[in-house]
Amino acid sequence: MVKKILMRKILVSIMILFSVMQLNATYILIPMEHNTQKDHLKAYGITYWVISQNVEAYWLLNYRGGSFAFPYAKSIESELKVRGVSYEVISDAEWISIRNEIANPEVNQEVVKLDKAPKIAVYTPDFNPQGGRIQPWDDAVTLVLTYAEIPFDKVYDREVLEGKLAQYDWLHLHHEDFTGQYGKFYASQGGTAWYKLNQKKTEELAASLGFSKVSQLKLAVAKEIKQYVEGGGFMFAMCSATDTYDIALSAEGVDICADVYDGDGFDPNAQGKIDYDKTFAFKDFQLLLNPLLYEHSDIDNKNRNITPEVDYFTLFEFSAKWDPVPTMLVQNHTTTVKGFMGQTTAFRKDLVKSNVLVLGETKAANEVRYIHGTRGQGTWTFYGGHDPEDYQHFVGDPETDLSLHPNSPGYRLILNNILFPAAEKKKRKT
Repeated sequence: MVKKILMRKILVSIMILFSVMQLNATYILIPMEHNTQKDHLKAYGITYWVISQNVEAYWLLNYRGGSFAFPYAKSIESELKVRGVSYEVISDAEWISIRNEIANPEVNQEVVKLDKAPKIAVYTPDFNPQGGRIQPWDDAVTLVLTYAEIPFDKVYDREVLEGKLAQYDWLHLHHEDFTGQYGKFYASQGGTAWYKLNQKKTEELAASLGFSKVSQLKLAVAKEIKQYVEGGGFMFAMCSATDTYDIALSAEGVDICADVYDGDGFDPNAQGKIDYDKTFAFKDFQLLLNPLLYEHSDIDNKNRNITPEVDYFTLFEFSAKWDPVPTMLVQNHTTTVKGFMGQTTAFRKDLVKSNVLVLGETKAANEVRYIHGTRGQGTWTFYGGHDPEDYQHFVGDPETDLSLHPNSPGYRLILNNILFPAAEKKKRKT
């Protein structure tokens, strides 16, 4: 009898100890400071995965570099180990303490619940039978989504015009020319096989969709994307997809393409017919209609006079409690981000509309690199440059290996935009 009682006491003690261990390990914290996180980019991927499993997750704005937290589960811990993401197991009491610390009105921090894994679409051509791209360049967003293990679908003109954007919460546009001028690569690349094949395939696509010109097709796509945003969609654009998108909208009904692009000349009075009221971000810009000039307008700040060694832009600080949207978009482990070039590198500050929110700028060059705004019920974000870890990406250069840049602050800004739609609606209001 004594032995049975002793065994029972031991079992009860073990059960209590096990319960206490569980109580003291009820949350997982993913710290995002520069010196504690081994892989910032995959941290976003694991957070997306947690949300997709219908597990509540939290984004701790301005806390330890913009950390993430969610309830402890052995399966989540195992996944963190597999993906090589740094994490801490904290007790329920520690979690409550963190929440109380963040809730202090004197502290510029906030907790945002992530309650939905956004369905993501990447606007990109897919002309080759094997599924590869014709264009000899990579796409930063596709690269980081793949590296972070965040699922996405590819869509292009046909899918957009068929109304399929309604299936997605978030849309990415990259290195696209919505004016129908093929990136204005004619002078440097017009004789290459890839350029000729791309033009041929795009013209065939336009014709199959009922358009006599590629510029007409691209305008129709741009307008469809505008409706998607106005209806509540989230649109993110980089490189030439930023300024050419606005130029296309502003030039509706105006021929701005030279004969090498569409078979006839541009309207010599095109500049006077531009309607800036139709644009998302830019105003008062001047078109550059010379077909041999590798530039669409003066939106892109080409007179920068900045050497690569000092090319950085600064992220603005916002009130996490009062302005959670821009705060989410600038979460990082540094406030200064290394600059990088692209077909569209940076935007002249004087050509940005007054209602646009500037998220990042290079004061020395009087330019902005990262901007955000609302349109109807949705939002848009423009990010200048081509690849955050390739300072000057040339046509034909190999794609970036992100396993060599797991802590890239420039790529973190892209991933902020991807998680932003996951925030509970009341935190997304601007």
